[in-house]
Amino acid sequence: MTAGTVGTVLHLPMFLASRHMGYRMAGMAPDPAMVAGMALIVGGVGAVLAGLWPPRDEALRREAALSAVRVRPQDDAPLRPAHVALLVVLSLAVTIDVMKPLTLSLVVPGVAAEYGLASPLRPGGGVPVAWLPLAGITGTMVGSFVWGWLGDRIGRRNAILLAGVLFATTSVCGAMPGFWWNVLMCLVMGAAAGGMIPIAFTLIAETVPRRHRGWLMVLIGGNVTVAYALTSWLAAVLTPEFGWRALWLVGLPTGLALLVLNRWIPESPRFLLATGRAEKAREVLARYGAALVPVESSPEPEGAEGGPRPGYARLWERGFGGRTAVLTVLAAGAGLLTYGFQMWLPVNLARIGYLEASSARVLRDSALISLPLNVVTALLYGLWSSRRTAVVVAGAAAAALVVLAAAGEEVAGNASLMRLLLLVPLWGISATAAVVAAYSSEVYPTALRARGTGWAAAVSKVGGVLILALSVAAAAVPPMEVTALVAAAPLAAAALAFTFFAPETRGRVLDEG
Repeated sequence: MTAGTVGTVLHLPMFLASRHMGYRMAGMAPDPAMVAGMALIVGGVGAVLAGLWPPRDEALRREAALSAVRVRPQDDAPLRPAHVALLVVLSLAVTIDVMKPLTLSLVVPGVAAEYGLASPLRPGGGVPVAWLPLAGITGTMVGSFVWGWLGDRIGRRNAILLAGVLFATTSVCGAMPGFWWNVLMCLVMGAAAGGMIPIAFTLIAETVPRRHRGWLMVLIGGNVTVAYALTSWLAAVLTPEFGWRALWLVGLPTGLALLVLNRWIPESPRFLLATGRAEKAREVLARYGAALVPVESSPEPEGAEGGPRPGYARLWERGFGGRTAVLTVLAAGAGLLTYGFQMWLPVNLARIGYLEASSARVLRDSALISLPLNVVTALLYGLWSSRRTAVVVAGAAAAALVVLAAAGEEVAGNASLMRLLLLVPLWGISATAAVVAAYSSEVYPTALRARGTGWAAAVSKVGGVLILALSVAAAAVPPMEVTALVAAAPLAAAALAFTFFAPETRGRVLDEG
């Protein structure tokens, strides 16, 4: 990691040398320090991956034998100090993770202006600026699958460590003179960001007692709002003085912070067993009040006749198809809200007259005001009903988006009213994402849980990829009214679907069907 960090730092001299040009680096040729830094980054990341890769392939082949063992928290156990420490660390890790894709929406106006790209403010530009967020969100979709595989292959703790390394090294995006180098870095950064949250929620599901599991997962998932407020604040503070590139360079200290936090993240007990470290696995389980449970003593999940089959088709079989369908609709709505409405929100605010810094302040303030709603959402999910909480969250977000679309540009001159109108949609971004992650972790039995959470994570990003691909094809960004209504439609459908078809998960034992 030392080589990667040094390589990243070697990109900074060119960035600092551009200060007399307002930190605009378009057209500059890479200097020798930057070239050497690129080589160090590639070599450093390769060395990290080689070091994390398990040398004992023969031990990993015993993974199939683990199908006879499940990890189950002690449902009635109290929260221990180890739980609290893990939850704090994962909360910070999720916040750092979510800041990456959120930054995309805040750098787009500056990127379009510096490189002369096509955008709502520059309709006559050349290449569409939408290529940048498209690469980032495509990376998150791919990362959802790749990091899930890496979590089983090199361990969850090591997968998070690798993500931190990539977060730190891809911060050089802020010093890349060429636009397509920015696109490539965003693709890699997105891949690292895409796998973090599924791994984090799987760890919570395996370690936290049942009575605390739901509300804690939703509360941590609500850190999207914290990340949005923090990212918007950084944009308001840094971009007026240092330009949009400074938002990417922040990735170096936050990535290094994630590497430090990794010390308090435990390794997956299943991975420890697969690599022959059974005693270490029992130590981790004992620390969190969990135990190894043979499948024979666990309840057989509904619809499990014939044993688990590979692939995602089983999610749509009898007994699981209904819950997969309603979860798919909610995940699609969450993705369109995040990567359709939110992604282009700073651009659309600029279109109706808000400067880049004032737009960031409006978004920051709206996100901060909505923070208490995340706590309410978590308590409703854990103490009232997971199904009805999903109905409330999806329905409220859909209604607020319709109101915002109807108001349109009429409220452009009233910043206070705009903050209020954005409050519920920005809360909805974090709330829907949290509910999707928590519900998909609880609604499937053990044999299907990984596929269920992977499916939900991927679907939530597919909508974003599609809408961004359409933006690239049309060389234009849809106005706020359109992005609001496109997200409102599946959210309203999800509210109805959860009302009539979704099973309740509150208080459920994870291995139940």
